Order: sequence, then structure tokens, then C-alpha cells
Amino acid sequence: MREKILNNATDLFLNYGFKSVTMDDISNNLGISKKTIYQHFQNKTSLVEAVSMHVFENISCGINEICNSKKNPIEEIFDIKKFVMEHLKDEKSSPQYQLQKYYPKIFTTLKKKQFEVMQECVKDNLNRGIEQGIYRPNINIEFISRIYFHCMTILKDNELFPLNHFSMNTLLDNYLEYHVRGISTEKGLLTLNKFINNQS
Repeated sequence: MREKILNNATDLFLNYGFKSVTMDDISNNLGISKKTIYQHFQNKTSLVEAVSMHVFENISCGINEICNSKKNPIEEIFDIKKFVMEHLKDEKSSPQYQLQKYYPKIFTTLKKKQFEVMQECVKDNLNRGIEQGIYRPNINIEFISRIYFHCMTILKDNELFPLNHFSMNTLLDNYLEYHVRGISTEKGLLTLNKFINNQS
């Protein structure tokens, strides 16, 4: 039952937001009493935390699989973006922004975990890109991996990029192209242009 509640709550939170969805909504959606939910989760905050970590673990596993396949580094970052968007329901409800606003402690813990996973993945991507002659050999990997994480996080700021003006999918595509163009060699730019043309 715990797994069933977790999966259902994940779906509702990602579609409608952590703030909007109530424990009544979850119990009604599942056709169970709130008492049953509280047997597994002490309160809404503990459920939000469990959902956040559940989504994080699922996405981390998927990102690791993509990274382990050792694809072309440029194709890899777009594949990761596609995978993350599918698992976050295209961020219709801006879940990360709501988490930061209404559950700051959970957000801080999650952000730290995200940083650790992304640092390893991005550094590996940058090193392989340099080895393959796709990225410039003189780039500062430590700086770029950190600025990459910060920029990806800031894109989810609903005040800076309101979802009624910016599609998250388009924002990420624009940022990834901006990122790759800034670090690529001529060979890398040819690879990027070919990849973008094939996507359109």
C-alpha cells in the first residue's frame, strides 16, 4: 500500500504541484481513507519528502544508465534532458519551484543530492568531449560543471521564467544549445548542428 500511495502522490504532485494537492485529493484519488495514508506517512510533509526522494532516485538511475552508455557527449546531454522531462511531466506545475517555496528544507536536501549526481555526470561528459575533440581542450571543467548546474536550476525559477511565457522544454533546449556552443570546437559545432537538424 505504501508504494501505491507513493506512486499516486507522485503523479498528482508532478501534475498539479506540491502546494495544490491535499491529502484529501490523494485519498479520494486512491479510494482510501486519509487514515490509511497516515499509517504510512506521518503528515503531508513526510509524504512530500518521500515523493521528492523517490523521483530523485528514479531520475538518477536513468541518468546513470544514459551516462554509462558512453554516447556522443552532445547527444548524451540532450538525451538526459529528454529523459528528465518525461519523468517530470514537462514540469507543468513547476514542482521544484513549489518545493523551494513551501518545503525549503526538503528542497535544500534535494538540491545537494542533485548537485552531487550532476557534477559527476557533467565532468565525465566534458572530459569525454575534450578527448573526442568535440569540446575545446582549454575549458575549465570545474567552473563549467558548476555553472551548468546553477543555470539548469535557475531555469526552474517560476518568477524569472514564468511557465505561461516559457515552455520548460524550449528553455532547456535553448540553454543546452547555448552551453554546447560556448565550449565546442568546430568539430563539436558541426556535431551540434547536425543533431539539431535531425531533431527538427
